[in-house]
Amino acid sequence: MTIRQVLAEGRKKLREAQIPDWELDAWYLLEYVTGYTRNDYFLHQEDETADDRKQQYEELIQKRSGHIPLQHLTGSQEFMGISFLVNEHVLIPRQDTEILVEESMKYIREGMHILDMCTGSGCILLSILKLKPGVAGWGADLSERALAVAEKNRDRLNVQAEFLKSDLFSGVTGRYDCILSNPPYIPSGIVDTLMEEVRGHEPRQALDGGKDGLYYYRKIIEQSPEYLKPGGMLFFEIGYDQSETVREQMKDFYTGVTVVKDLAGLDRVVYGRLRS
Repeated sequence: MTIRQVLAEGRKKLREAQIPDWELDAWYLLEYVTGYTRNDYFLHQEDETADDRKQQYEELIQKRSGHIPLQHLTGSQEFMGISFLVNEHVLIPRQDTEILVEESMKYIREGMHILDMCTGSGCILLSILKLKPGVAGWGADLSERALAVAEKNRDRLNVQAEFLKSDLFSGVTGRYDCILSNPPYIPSGIVDTLMEEVRGHEPRQALDGGKDGLYYYRKIIEQSPEYLKPGGMLFFEIGYDQSETVREQMKDFYTGVTVVKDLAGLDRVVYGRLRS
């Protein structure tokens, strides 16, 4: 079969399996297997496909047809222009979370100490450290498997960061200039209604935010003042319908509480500065 025919067959199988973005996913898997760019493909689309590459591609298409996330098949996801290792033990980085990074970097300066709570793959913390030299960073997570992924990402990116196992602040010491968090925020009753790629393959611990989805926000808001320096800042990613509640809770401890929308116009980030 030619490369063009192999791609066409992959598209057909993903479409029949009702995979979202089936056309793009078929292409991304071909690019992953062959290393071809779009230009390479158009130059070589009538070439015969090597048997081993054809077999590898077909196996990946079969797995994607079973709703295994694309990123788990390729082992990576781009975030803030940086490639991060991902697997079934961490939440796949999403473009929406880039808003949290971008907003926090407006306030983060050289010499600051920052803490990323519920760090997962480490994408939030490591992006900031990569893009803001001279900042010291720590990442906390309850999952040892997630921390192992974060440490691999740290080593690949050649940045200095410390990761610690901690049930929220239980293992955290010291005080920080900024605390950032993208905590689990899906209400427990909603998790099982999410698309199969999410509910079946991403860690529930990274999704389930308790009965109302706000459990971790309450805990972090209440406990974070003990771990912030005077005038320190707290940044959250939130669900699209959670800004009002989180903002009101933050006002007990924080001033200048602000909500930022994402590119779709939905509330995505809430932040504030610790009251004197």
